[in-house]
Amino acid sequence: MTGRRTYTLGEIAARFDLALRGDPATPIAGVATLARAGADRIAFLANPQYRKHLAATAAGAVVLRAADADACPVACLVARDPYAAFARIAALFEIRPSRPAGIHPSAVIDPSAEIAAEAHIGPFVSIGARSRVERGAVLGPGCVVGEDCVVGEGSELVARVTLVARVRLGRRVLVHPGAVLGADGFGLAMEAGRWLKVPQLGGVTIGDDCEIGANTTIDRGAIEDTVLEEDVRLDNQIQIGHNVHIGAHTAMAGCAAVAGSAKIGRHCLIGGGAGIAGHIELCDRVVVTAMTLVTHSIHVPGEYSSGTPLQDNRSWRKNAARFKHLDELARRLKAVLPRTDRE
Repeated sequence: MTGRRTYTLGEIAARFDLALRGDPATPIAGVATLARAGADRIAFLANPQYRKHLAATAAGAVVLRAADADACPVACLVARDPYAAFARIAALFEIRPSRPAGIHPSAVIDPSAEIAAEAHIGPFVSIGARSRVERGAVLGPGCVVGEDCVVGEGSELVARVTLVARVRLGRRVLVHPGAVLGADGFGLAMEAGRWLKVPQLGGVTIGDDCEIGANTTIDRGAIEDTVLEEDVRLDNQIQIGHNVHIGAHTAMAGCAAVAGSAKIGRHCLIGGGAGIAGHIELCDRVVVTAMTLVTHSIHVPGEYSSGTPLQDNRSWRKNAARFKHLDELARRLKAVLPRTDRE
């Protein structure tokens, strides 16, 4: 395991180029929330909802914006984006298991596979024909890498990750346990009343610095590849259909689903449980809120929602019944309104 160490506040300020108010010799041994931090912990204030905890905090220091610094009762680090600064600081205290280079005796590796000497191949790993694992890559316990796959430099498959076939991971890709990349896409043709399976001849291409959550699935393409550009972040239990293309720096929350051949732009945010229909396109910088169903292309950046907000069940049942009559009511209203009001 990589050991945890203590930093002075001055060291942290210098490392991340943050303005320091307070004693630079203050020791910091970890991170905590404003409400629970002790004298050797650093906290942060980014969401105004938690400003009420600032006055009473016992933290050794707080990462915050300049506008909040005068109200801080302890030392502080001033950042333009406190949350991003806190993320970098918290990484200093992350304990990660050591992954020495080498191949565990229980691993099964096809003779035609290429394994860099600096890679770590854990217990019960299987690597198929013509696959390549590059330097610094980590394959944790029980991972399966099928045929014609590439695990890029510095990438990590945490545990029980499956790359089925023709999956290419870029550099520094992190894939969490249970994820399956490169399974068959859901391609079917109806013939004489029976389903005919369409072969899935493409692969999956994952760009540098992507992260793929636990039990997420990314299907390989039918002809061309399913593609995630660089720095795409997928939460747990997400389904990405075949031939989907997701632009760089897009993030998707848990249980979202994207149907086949949809194209999502760059810097998009897709909320939890949202659904994206197949064969549509979302332009760059679209925000889709949680539980939204997107059924048509979006060409203008902005925030989009669908569905009915939460309300008590009695009100919801009444409104649901009325919803069935909206078209009838609209037609009746149009018939009685003057022509100018109709327009």
